[in-house]
Parts: sequence; structure tokens; C-alpha cells
Amino acid sequence: MATKSVHGIDFRSIWLIAISCSAVSMVVAAMAALNTALPDIAVDTGADSAQMTWIVDGYTLALAALLLPAGAIGDRFGRRGVLIIGLFVFAIASMLPIWINDPTELIATRVFAGAAAALIMPATLSLITSGVSEERRALGVSIWAAVAGGGAIAGFLVTGVLLEFFSWHSIFITFAASAVVTGLLCFTIGSSRDSNPGRFDVAGSLTSILAVTGVVLGLLEAPHRGWADPVVLIGLIGGLALAVAFVFLELRRSSPLLDVRLFTNRAFGAGSLSIAMQFFASFGVFYLMLQQLQLVFDYTPLQSAFALMPMVAGVGVFALVGNWIAIRFHALRFVIAGGILLCGTGIALLGIIEYQTYWAAIWMIVIAAVGIGLATASSTTAIMSNTPTDNQGVGSAVNDTARELGAAIGIAVAGSIMAAGYSSRIGPVADDAEAQLTAAGEQRVAAGDELTGQALIQQAGDAAEYIRRSLAEASAVVDRLSDQAGPLAMQIATDAENAFLEPMREAYLVLGAVLMASSAVLLWLAPRRVVPEKAEPARDTGEEVSVGATDD
Repeated sequence: MATKSVHGIDFRSIWLIAISCSAVSMVVAAMAALNTALPDIAVDTGADSAQMTWIVDGYTLALAALLLPAGAIGDRFGRRGVLIIGLFVFAIASMLPIWINDPTELIATRVFAGAAAALIMPATLSLITSGVSEERRALGVSIWAAVAGGGAIAGFLVTGVLLEFFSWHSIFITFAASAVVTGLLCFTIGSSRDSNPGRFDVAGSLTSILAVTGVVLGLLEAPHRGWADPVVLIGLIGGLALAVAFVFLELRRSSPLLDVRLFTNRAFGAGSLSIAMQFFASFGVFYLMLQQLQLVFDYTPLQSAFALMPMVAGVGVFALVGNWIAIRFHALRFVIAGGILLCGTGIALLGIIEYQTYWAAIWMIVIAAVGIGLATASSTTAIMSNTPTDNQGVGSAVNDTARELGAAIGIAVAGSIMAAGYSSRIGPVADDAEAQLTAAGEQRVAAGDELTGQALIQQAGDAAEYIRRSLAEASAVVDRLSDQAGPLAMQIATDAENAFLEPMREAYLVLGAVLMASSAVLLWLAPRRVVPEKAEPARDTGEEVSVGATDD
């Protein structure tokens, strides 16, 4: 009996897309959700600044490092089964922090959750591309890409709502419950796997894990340690060397973890570069914008999440539009390159134009979001349409790894520019604050107010140190001094904000410039067609697999 359909797509496919999108939104939201809860977590667990960073980054590192092997495992053993296992392990990892008070143990649970997320993420996309009919596959990919693109903001929004009413533990309870429900619903969808997987590439898996770990570790640590730090250099250089070794190793394998020759397909290569650039831009902007909203515009975490919602709308709507144009008019080259250029323009404008309120900047945010929306689904479609059917899990993992690497690079670049710019400008402000606090304390002592005077003198050194660290800690100093030294507190607030805003604008300009330059590369690299006209049969399946992309 025929399955009923809505506008040409059957309900089984709709259900598959819905379940897959629910799972991937959870994974992406978990990357961002804890950022807004870190102050509360630090108070309850006693985490220092380095541990707070790794409470977030431990998840990202494990996810990025394990994506390729996890995608291959799904191809080999069945994508639905791997997705279900990943969701239930994710639920367990999300519940553990409820009973943990030690920051090191909390970091370990986040690494555990990241490993589970690596099983989930590639399976969601590969189930869609292998389970939805070819004529509706582009729609499924567009919806998946839109959800994955907006998942981070959804994480901010959910976290903001929960923190308004509950403790930070509620975030983990919500993720655990969502994972269990989604895992149970996965039993209602079909599965797929590689019909002839060959031997599992253990050496390639280990090499890829170490290579991605080194690169991501170096990128995540660079803003805090500096680019010349030994840990950063060893991570980046060692990771890149292992990546080169991985390529040579895979070229010699009869059953490689990843057929690196796929990158010679121009649509596949352009799609991968475009995805990396989109997440480079979006996570770099998230890093800057969230600080700007909360520390400069004085928004709450929930208000900040709502302020980013135009990005969700822009990406969601134009992901469908961009993919349709790319496929219908054979315009992949112009959609991808144009979208990246538009995104870069919007971000660069955030650094060029001065604005005093969020509402004065919203149109620039929308321009960037529309650009990401145009490029995102068409890039993913280019990757998956040029990946052999049996290797959809690995193709999805390439797509996801490009996202993770792009996000890590975006945060590293934005964070490094901010850290260097703020440090170079804030020194005189901190020195002046220390001198004025000491002088004010001495005046109070001379006037007979011994208690208040000594308190100000004792605070002087610590206050200067906190001011040097970041605008967030400078704002905390301002709050503490408001009652004791109001005029000085106002001066510190103004000077620290100025020291923050200048490098913030520079960071926006650098992010925008990188995207504009990459759009020129994509205009040259990307073909017009998503799938080339000439294709040859795959060796094992008899299905058609593209082998190269033409310009026309």
C-alpha cells in the first residue's frame, strides 16, 4: 500500500527528517549551552578560568576528533543502531554532572558526552541522504542544515530560559531527557549501512583522531596561552604533520577510512571549504556578540539568546532558497561564493560602522545570516551528493568535521585578537585604577576611616589584576567598587569598555575579510553543478557516483 505524502514527500521521510533534526539540534545546542551557565558552575564547583574553558571545550574536542571513525562505524554496522547507542550514551553522560562537584570530573563527563555526540551527528545526515528519495533529498538536507546552523542559538535560548527559573543542573537534565526520548523514537525509523565495508581502517582512525585532536587543541588553547606557547605549537604542528601522514596512509589503503581523492571533486572540496568558513564566521561572531550584548549592552543571557534569533530566521529560510537555486539553475558556484561574500560583508560592517545599541546593528546581523543561509544547505548537498552511497556516514563526518574545525578556528582567531587587543590597551587603565584606589584608601585612613581605607588599599592590587584579565572581570570590579568609590568605578567601566570595543571591531573586520577572500577562492573552485553530468558506476553497488566536477 502506498505511503501517504504531503506535497510529494511521504510521511516516512518527513518522520525520518524530524527525528534526525531533533538529534542533531541536541548535539549542536550542547556545544553552546554551557557558555551562559559557566558563572554559576564556577561558583558551585570552584572551577578556575582554565577549567571553565575546558568544561565547554572538552566536548568540542572529543566531538571533532571522533567524527570520522564514528561515521565509518555507522556505515559498517548500521546508522540507526549507532545513532540510538550514541543518544543513550549521551543521556548517561548528561546525567552524571548532577552528582558531580569537582571541576575535573565535570570536564571528563563533557568529554564523554562529546564522544557520544560523535556517534550521533554523522548518522543523522547520512540517514537522511540514504533514506529519503533522490527527488526530495535536497529538501531534507536543507532542513537538516538549517537546524544544525541554528542549533547553537537554540542552545543559548534553552539555557537562558532554564537559568531564569532553575539551577544549572537543569540544563543537563533537559539534555538527558531529550536524548532518551529521541533515542526511543529512533526505533520507528529505518536504517542503512555499507553493503561491502571491507576491513576497518584502524591505523587511519587513530591517525585522524590524533591529527584532529592536535589541531583543535592548539586552536582552542591559542587565545588563552598565546600562539607561541609550546602546547599550542606542538598541537598545531603535530596535528598538521599527522594530517599529512593520514593523507598518504589513506592513498595506500584498499579500504580507507576516508577516500581523500574525494577532495579532488570540486563540488566536494568547495562544499567542505564553504562549511568550514560558515562555522568560522558564525562561532567567531557568537564569541564576540554574546560578550558585546551582555557586557556592553547589559543584556541577560536570555535576552542575548533572543537577540541572536534573527540569525536563526535568516539561516533557516535562506537555506531552503539557496539549495533550490543551486540545484534548479545549476548555480552552485554563485550560491556558495555569493553567500560567503554576503556573510563576510555583514560581519565586516559590524567592525566598520559604529553603533550604540543592538537595534542599530540588527540589519548587519541579518545580512550575515542570509549569507550563511544561502551557502549552508547547498554546501552540504555538494558534499553528500558527491559521496558514494555506501559511505554516506563518512561523507557526513567530513561535513561535520569541517564545521567543528571552522568553529574552533573562528573562536581562536576572534579570541586571540580580543585578548591581544584588550591586553595592549588595558594596562594603563589597570595601573591608574590601582594607584587611585591606593590613594583613595590612604585618604580615608588619614581622615580617620581606618576600616574603609585599608579595605580599598587591599583591593587595589587584586582589582588591577582582574581588570587586566577581561571586560567581564573588570565589570565585576566596577560592581564591587560602586558603593566605595563611585566616580572611580565609572571611569574604570568606561575605559575598560573602550579597551574591549576597539579589538572587537578589529576582530569583526578580520573575520569579514577572511570570508571575502574565501568567497573569491570558492568562485574559482566550485563548479556550477552540484553533481557533474558525467558519472560512472560505483565499484560495488552499481549506483552512480560522481567522480569529478566540471565548470559547466
